[in-house]
Amino acid sequence: MRDETGRPRGKDGYGGSRNVNGYGDYDENRSSRGYGGSRNVNGYGDYDDGRSRNVNGGDYDDSRRNPDYRNSRPEESRETNGSGRKKRKHTFGDFIRLLLMLIALAVFCYSAYMLYTFYREYKKGSDEYDNLELNYTLEDTDESENMDALEDDQAVQSVSGERKMVTVTVDGEDVLLPVMNNPIDFKELQAINTDICGWLRIRAIDISYPLVQGEDNDFYLHRTFEKEDNFAGCLFLNCDNESDFSDTNTIIYGHNMKNGSMFGKLKQFREEEVFDKSKYFWIFTPDFIYQYRIFSAMVVNKTGLTYQVDFTEQEYQEFLDTAFEKSEVDNKNVEVTKDDKVVTLSTCTGDDATRFVVIGKLAQTYVSKQSALNEK
Repeated sequence: MRDETGRPRGKDGYGGSRNVNGYGDYDENRSSRGYGGSRNVNGYGDYDDGRSRNVNGGDYDDSRRNPDYRNSRPEESRETNGSGRKKRKHTFGDFIRLLLMLIALAVFCYSAYMLYTFYREYKKGSDEYDNLELNYTLEDTDESENMDALEDDQAVQSVSGERKMVTVTVDGEDVLLPVMNNPIDFKELQAINTDICGWLRIRAIDISYPLVQGEDNDFYLHRTFEKEDNFAGCLFLNCDNESDFSDTNTIIYGHNMKNGSMFGKLKQFREEEVFDKSKYFWIFTPDFIYQYRIFSAMVVNKTGLTYQVDFTEQEYQEFLDTAFEKSEVDNKNVEVTKDDKVVTLSTCTGDDATRFVVIGKLAQTYVSKQSALNEK
């Protein structure tokens, strides 16, 4: 149909378009005033079936028309935290980080436990030896037993004066020896451990420990004098030595403890001022007291002549030559001959192939005042 002007007339009397509310046109053929394929709503924005509708100046997403929209919103809400943000999903990287943290925590706890174990072992060993020193040794009060005077090189060569002298048999020969008060209560110590064979004192580095001898060199490596398991162990004689210190070379082993116990201080003899404090060490036994003059401190291989008990004359001379040449302490005024007996104090160095040793020659022998030999 056509209107009176000759234009085609639409369904409602208008040609191909219709005016909505007096503002815009609707054209099925995507024409009229630049709104192709759209409808003006309330005179403000356009509605496009394929795009969006402007409501009061804002955009309306057609996705809201999805019937599943309302059902999807609660699920999204459950995936958010209290602030409205979406929760971060855990990844494989999160798992690795958590695993590393747990491993680090386990390592820390294990290390703390080991440190506590070491401390407990150190304290247990130290307490035992402190009690032995306190309960089974006596302090000398007699002026004639002044250790400083006895450690003077000249005094050692001429023991005389008011000191009592007795004749005893040593190595098949009768010899005249001075008598000295024995500060060690061997009777009580033997009641604790029958393996005791002496007591070692090194005044320069404040070492004072009992000496034992086992059937092998392993038993007392990690057992104390009271035979308690402890990595500090005990000072012990080489199992191949005679327990009366009569061998050419008697070897005494002790651990190089980090807290300075046992032979932990032995390496201090490298310091001149330490060596100057006292150049001697003492070994007390039930019948005799032996005084040794230090003439060598050095690092040696863990095997060799240093750890030999008996020697040929040539081997012993080689042993002495090496001890003098490699010594880290002054030994210019010391003479050691093939007839002298020595004691070697040995400890580890941190290098499994080497050991640190301090060697002293027998300078003087005393008869223990408490020994039956003194009653002859």
